[in-house]
Amino acid sequence: MPFARYPSLKGRTVLVTGGASGIGADIVRAFADQDANVGFLDIQTDVGKRLAEETAAVFRKVDITDIHALRAAISGIVEKLGSIDVLVNNAANDKRQEVDQIDVDEWDQSQDINLRAQFFAAQTVRSGMAAAGGGTIINVSSIVWRLAGGDMVPYATAKAGVLGLTKSLAHAFGDDNIRVNAIEPGAIFTERQRELWYPTQADVDALVSRQILKQPMDGGEIARMALFLASDDARMITNQSFVVDAGLL
Repeated sequence: MPFARYPSLKGRTVLVTGGASGIGADIVRAFADQDANVGFLDIQTDVGKRLAEETAAVFRKVDITDIHALRAAISGIVEKLGSIDVLVNNAANDKRQEVDQIDVDEWDQSQDINLRAQFFAAQTVRSGMAAAGGGTIINVSSIVWRLAGGDMVPYATAKAGVLGLTKSLAHAFGDDNIRVNAIEPGAIFTERQRELWYPTQADVDALVSRQILKQPMDGGEIARMALFLASDDARMITNQSFVVDAGLL
């Protein structure tokens, strides 16, 4: 099926966190296919190197919860590709755990990867975007906070926080012509999701049956929304969140 091409994305520098696999890898591929200059960060070395070879993107291995290392990795991407025009804050960990089993370290770890790193990545790229006359930041949230999953309390809390972060940064960065929006994915059946949470076709079918549109979704659905939000077609869209969930009930 042919999808839209965005001439405004050609030659732009795009940075994707958590870009080696899953939704992030689909986002990397989508921007590379638009002839953007793509860099991505991830902690997974082997899959990151393979994706970099496949897409001619620039890969930097980094634990984004280490803010000093995160800033250094972003600087490395800038040195290689130039100032960041588009930041996609995608990295996340949707660990499931009973409430009574969550300790302080686990809570903090979830906030660090799912929320805190998004702020500091945005803070780091702001000056370059402002100097270039503007840019776009896309924060990946999740619909899980709307569904109130009891075994995902830290993750759901962080992903709700991403929407507050998005609105706050949209106002804080608006005078620099930096647009800030969020995407809330629904059930995206990545390889990791299938291995950990939906191991059988019956598991997949049960979740798809709760959608208005009865087709399983992959990361390409999120990637195409990211392309639109990053393009000049969306040049007056900021301070918004877009749910992509096939109408999950």
